[in-house]
Amino acid sequence: MEDSAMELFDNEVVFHTNLCYFLLSGFALSGVLLGCFDIKAAYGRYSRGDWGPSIPGKIDWWCHVVALLIVYPLVFWYGDVDCLRRSANRWFLLLYVMHYTNRSIFFTMMLKNVKPTPILLSFMTNAFLLTNGYLQVRYHTYLHKYEDDWIYTPQCVIGSVIFFIGFHINRSSDTILTNLRKPGEKGYKIPYGGMFEYVSGANFFGECVEWIGYSIATMSLPAATFAFCTICNIGPRAIQHHRWYLSKFEDYPRNRKALIPFLY
Repeated sequence: MEDSAMELFDNEVVFHTNLCYFLLSGFALSGVLLGCFDIKAAYGRYSRGDWGPSIPGKIDWWCHVVALLIVYPLVFWYGDVDCLRRSANRWFLLLYVMHYTNRSIFFTMMLKNVKPTPILLSFMTNAFLLTNGYLQVRYHTYLHKYEDDWIYTPQCVIGSVIFFIGFHINRSSDTILTNLRKPGEKGYKIPYGGMFEYVSGANFFGECVEWIGYSIATMSLPAATFAFCTICNIGPRAIQHHRWYLSKFEDYPRNRKALIPFLY
């Protein structure tokens, strides 16, 4: 019985690791395509009709909520009790769930006048959320047990601080963006305040910082995979936003960078 359980565990470790490598290679390719060929994902300001049928943007965001509500309970239910007793495991789960509670519920409630999203793109987003949710949550509930003192190590403390800095930047930037337009108002405006004084993609910068901090704190392949995928996905979009602002507004601040303050 123990040999059978050990074999199942080993098989899942291999599957879990290979899934990380699959995402790393896939998002590296997509990052090159999005960046080098200026391919714009057809949602938000780049929404267009050549991606097939669309659904209302707010419904798309609520679909993300449903996807996360599916994966979390399932992975928790089949978790290992000993993992969930470890303080570091619980801490990393808390950080991950905190981000997505804010992103998928509170941020969704703040959204105004969201443009339609192609069904294909919505499906792809939810597929990634489910896959990444499995990778992160399964790692901390079953596949890896941190030592009791891990939460006090320099990498965990520094990584957690970086995570919270990124979380604050991301959340405050989202608030600035959602408050740009009054209810019923259309069109785009130049965002000011916070990290928007330095970069056009302040919300994207904050999210990248979050997951870089998370990967430092956990020192895990799944977290590093997530940070890399995030940068490959929203990094090019920040650059596209920057170019769009410069072409749209003559008075757009020329000293702002696209994603990285003072650098790029």
